[in-house]
Amino acid sequence: MATLEGCRCRSASARNNNSILYSILKSDSLVTAEEPQHHQQQHSQHQTLQHLLLKGSSTTSVPGSLQELRQQACSCGSTRRRGVLSSPQETCKAASAVLVKTLHFVKNVPCFCELPEGDQLMLIRSGWAPLLVLGLAQDRVDFETTETVEPSMLQRILTGVPERQSEVRAVQNRAAVGVSVVDIETIKAFLNKCWSVDISTKEYAYLKGAVLFNPDLEGLRCLHYIQALRREAHQALNEHVRLIHREDSTRFAKLLIALSMLRAISPLVVAQLFFRPVIGAVNIEEVLMEMFYGK
Repeated sequence: MATLEGCRCRSASARNNNSILYSILKSDSLVTAEEPQHHQQQHSQHQTLQHLLLKGSSTTSVPGSLQELRQQACSCGSTRRRGVLSSPQETCKAASAVLVKTLHFVKNVPCFCELPEGDQLMLIRSGWAPLLVLGLAQDRVDFETTETVEPSMLQRILTGVPERQSEVRAVQNRAAVGVSVVDIETIKAFLNKCWSVDISTKEYAYLKGAVLFNPDLEGLRCLHYIQALRREAHQALNEHVRLIHREDSTRFAKLLIALSMLRAISPLVVAQLFFRPVIGAVNIEEVLMEMFYGK
């Protein structure tokens, strides 16, 4: 069982029901069962989110040099096929609701709350995007996209737009042309994988624990404790699957495959696809910190 030896945090052995099984399932049940009781709190978080989004939607972050622009976007043909949300307002609203629920889930995991604030910040920054996509899968939030194509080099030459000017404009307007179709297909493939496996509420909770407690980040103060928490999350998931799905010997492997697919999804893509259409160039991490800590 994971304990906080070597950390400033209060020892997990000092309380009852201190396993990650209890912590994560308790948190997930709070999000579900106590939703009416926390309606005002979540409504307040929604208002905070909307306020921050509106505040930042009027500002635009423009890279300073062409070299920086090129670092943000490859000009090869494989990236010109891009997609935008067919119903951005509706989809972004649904994603925002899932984000609020995700942060509420994290706040109610006792193991997480006992970590030093620095470790909490690192884990939130690392995990918010995969946790959000997991939440989209759990809430069965589907979305449609419309494909758009960036002009090729030949088209830019034929239309008489200088290469440098055209490239700068193309990257500065990248939000208007969405994200790579390949990235969209990656997210869609993950959602379809989860829905085909028909993941249960408890399995989603354990998967969230495995995602949240990421020991691969540099600078964690409670590294060994976080490693143990992830290990316990995997063990809890495995035990649950063996108990409930005895006839399906491949189910645990399928869930691990889903986790591996989740790691291939870029947080930048998640922010650009689900939030940038309505908030512009706002730093999503600043929004997260404001919602989570009220800073």
